[in-house]
Amino acid sequence: MSRYAILFPGQGSQKVGMGADLFSVRPDLLVETADRVLGWSLERLVTDGPQEELTKTEHAQPALFALSYALWDTLRDALPTSPAAAAGHSLGEYTALAAADVFPYEEGLALVAERGRAMADAPSASDPSGMAALIGADLEQAERVAADRRADGGRLWVANVNTPSQIVVAGSAPDIEWLSENARSLGIRRAIPLDVAGAFHSPYMEPAAHRLATAIGEVGFAAPAFPVYANTTGSPVEDPARQLGEQLVRPVQFAATLDQMAADGITTFIHVGPGDVTAGLVKRTIPDAIVHVVSDLDGIATVASDPSVQ
Repeated sequence: MSRYAILFPGQGSQKVGMGADLFSVRPDLLVETADRVLGWSLERLVTDGPQEELTKTEHAQPALFALSYALWDTLRDALPTSPAAAAGHSLGEYTALAAADVFPYEEGLALVAERGRAMADAPSASDPSGMAALIGADLEQAERVAADRRADGGRLWVANVNTPSQIVVAGSAPDIEWLSENARSLGIRRAIPLDVAGAFHSPYMEPAAHRLATAIGEVGFAAPAFPVYANTTGSPVEDPARQLGEQLVRPVQFAATLDQMAADGITTFIHVGPGDVTAGLVKRTIPDAIVHVVSDLDGIATVASDPSVQ
């Protein structure tokens, strides 16, 4: 039985030129289907940019979903066995569900496009919000700082637990500013504001979650071909419709996800998609794991012939 898992990246991994070799190999997914579903040219935006336009939430999310899925759909034909499990970081969970045949690619792309639009529209100009990465803080410390700030009338929450020592918080713009200015006095080496549209994975995304619920309700979910671990629980998805809805307003528990996968016997992890973010998270969370990166077509042959995925 195979003991490898596939991991898919989330928003932030987008870059002009990513997946350039995929468009000629998978025009069925990336040109024909993508143009019809999205109403704009994925190939033109990814190839020509500009980066500022590609980075917009409503563009980055469907672009990363499409390219990551196309890479996986090409990779799986070269693998001798099916994966034992899958997971994805935030947006990447949708790619993992599509890879496990929980819903078809076209339905998934339409759902992700709506997710991106809903998240882009959720932030309010009258109530600006954002996120910050904490340097030199663990989860207990981050949760304590956020709870204390809320007790004082602020709005600050833990949003991403990427590794035991890589925590991201989300909240109002004034609270993010307060945190970055007072990090050292709070026992945090540094709090770095992130260039994002709003406070993702926090109560600020409730309007987006309500809007997304309608789109989720129109999707027919099938049983997964292999377990897909949920961001919200760190365990295999039991109710994808409910858990995808909750994901927008609850923290991404990626470190817990990786720990649970390792406890369940996963020994090898393959990052599939642009960049290599999830590979780095594995290395910092499970140092003994075997980690591969497939970010373009050149990586497929190397991984497919590796004994760890036999």
